[in-house]
Amino acid sequence: MTQPKWLEWAQRLQALAQSGLAYTPNPYDAERYRALQAIAAEIIAAHSDVGADVVAEVLMREAGYATPKVDIRGVVFDAQGRLLLVKERVDGGWTLPGGWVDVGEPPSQAVEREVWEESGYRVRAIKLLALYDRNFHGHPPYLFHLYKIFMRCELLGGEPQTSLETDGVGFFTADAIPPLSLARTTPDEIQRMFEHYRHPEWPADFD
Repeated sequence: MTQPKWLEWAQRLQALAQSGLAYTPNPYDAERYRALQAIAAEIIAAHSDVGADVVAEVLMREAGYATPKVDIRGVVFDAQGRLLLVKERVDGGWTLPGGWVDVGEPPSQAVEREVWEESGYRVRAIKLLALYDRNFHGHPPYLFHLYKIFMRCELLGGEPQTSLETDGVGFFTADAIPPLSLARTTPDEIQRMFEHYRHPEWPADFD
């Protein structure tokens, strides 16, 4: 499933407006870019239960040249071949541990930190498994364009521990995956990670 066309159009309008505002010295052009941003907000608001003014405020906080945001997920298997998942407090769904990559943080450190913070397990990043465009992998619509990194991690130690963001930690077999937090992880992505586990010689997926 790909994202709806209305969201693609709104994201493209927002990117043009944001990048234009970052570089134009012309106040008249800046006014036109802000008008484009308002149109993007109206499109998003028309397809959601959030007002255009609220959406516009979120969009206006974004500054500089527009690029995709980066979300990273740790793929951790135990000795029995079960996959580590954490339960999100926000929606009650399960997901691969992960989150935003911080500025100045290498992907390997980001995923090791996220797994530790969300699950209580210490891991070491060992292989990039996939770099996906979120828009093309069955996730529900999201305001911004997003890249998702999936990184295989070796389990070093620790014990299950919840966090401010998670209230459940567990290892699961491929045929016993609990209801997922689809905004973060989809069933197809989970099954693909099991396939990578069974075929460690495979190269990383992309797009």
